[in-house]
Amino acid sequence: MTNLPTRYPEIEVSGSPRTMGQQIGEAAGEQVRGFCQMALEHVNRVVKVSPGLAEAVARDSLTHAEQYAPEMVEELRGVAESSGVSLQQVMLLQVRNQFTEGMDHVCTALSLDPQATATGHAIVAQNWDNDPALDQFTIVLTRRPTGKPALLNVTQAGLISYLGCSAAGIGVCVNTLPAPSRPVGVPHYFTLRAVYEATCLDDAVQAVKRAWRAIPANMMMATPQGPANLEITIDDVRVLRDSKALTHTNHCLHPELLAVNDRFPELIQSHPRKRRIDTLVIDAHRPLSLEEVKSALADHDNFPRSICRHPNDDPLHGFMTTVFSVIIDTDARQMHVSRGNPCVQPYEVYRLK
Repeated sequence: MTNLPTRYPEIEVSGSPRTMGQQIGEAAGEQVRGFCQMALEHVNRVVKVSPGLAEAVARDSLTHAEQYAPEMVEELRGVAESSGVSLQQVMLLQVRNQFTEGMDHVCTALSLDPQATATGHAIVAQNWDNDPALDQFTIVLTRRPTGKPALLNVTQAGLISYLGCSAAGIGVCVNTLPAPSRPVGVPHYFTLRAVYEATCLDDAVQAVKRAWRAIPANMMMATPQGPANLEITIDDVRVLRDSKALTHTNHCLHPELLAVNDRFPELIQSHPRKRRIDTLVIDAHRPLSLEEVKSALADHDNFPRSICRHPNDDPLHGFMTTVFSVIIDTDARQMHVSRGNPCVQPYEVYRLK
């Protein structure tokens, strides 16, 4: 991850779902095609999935997605058309984490209320630890959909949504949550996109609840109602709240879900990372500056299996590194993003204007 440019390609689209999709494909068709070509290869680094099974899951999940949010599928049709790939290929991008049984990516996340930051702005932040090969498909995308809040995402080209913030003041980071799953359902990226269309925490929770979900996930959020963390299972959504600060890694924290942790192996030092981020953020007991948040995300305690993650000898996950680090200021409607490990790469600012 060294010698990378410091900024990701930036794209802005607007209009109807189909029009936005076509604009995405026109601007980022090379990244979409490349991501489609390597999507199954990426999955097979963790678990073996045949092309036939991948096709079946994408096809069946498309049916659930159409029922949940047909306008989102319409956007993906536009992406497929202008990128020169099939809708089935684009759907595989949306469902690929349904194959990996809670092992898609490891992340350390936090959310701070305005009173917990030196700037007086709410922030939500995380390191996105994954396959560094995904960097080449990553873009910063602004969507301005007709009749809905604009949103700014750092995302892989072709996904219906990912990490970022909306003009309504909703900021979201996402990490894997090992818990029971089902083969098909509404892909996680669709429920995430629906969260950005909400204007308050209650509506965001309902947007997730109404989906027939395939996989569990965790959403760390900054909302107009304060920090919130959604531990999402296929059966329900549990909400963690705090008036000042929340942190999360890759295991359940809600009292009603603690038993889930006993059924699933710990995902890549999740508990040590949680203790460390709590030491750096929660135990500070004072408002944190932007530089202090950056320092926490660049922390090397237990290196290389640290919050700022580097390649190591783990036989299954050692290839995963911090592909990017993101700090989302929902009051300023902007993201600070390091393209690569934040210990060596600067944070660049992207704004939702």
